[in-house]
Amino acid sequence: MSLQCWKCGATLALLLPLSRTETCPSCRADLHTCRMCRHFDAGRAKQCRELAAEPEPDKTRANFCGWFVPRPDAYRGGGAVVAQSNRSALEALFSLPGKPDSHK
Repeated sequence: MSLQCWKCGATLALLLPLSRTETCPSCRADLHTCRMCRHFDAGRAKQCRELAAEPEPDKTRANFCGWFVPRPDAYRGGGAVVAQSNRSALEALFSLPGKPDSHK
């Protein structure tokens, strides 16, 4: 199974199952986390699809959850690149054509 780090997107060449102490060799992020699990769902109240799982307070820290299953597509992008892209889209949406941008 090919995995990517949930935080930086680095390709991970690790043996499964992931230990609780496993970290990304690129960014040192914990990997046995809710954000790396196939049950993680940011749209749910407790952010977990597994109803029997105990809620974890920090979804980015290593945990002891017995329901953990690594998710190959855990990386969703983010950071400065996404923020700049969103900012540019908003500026394009709200700028008036032919009028110089006065709020910069």
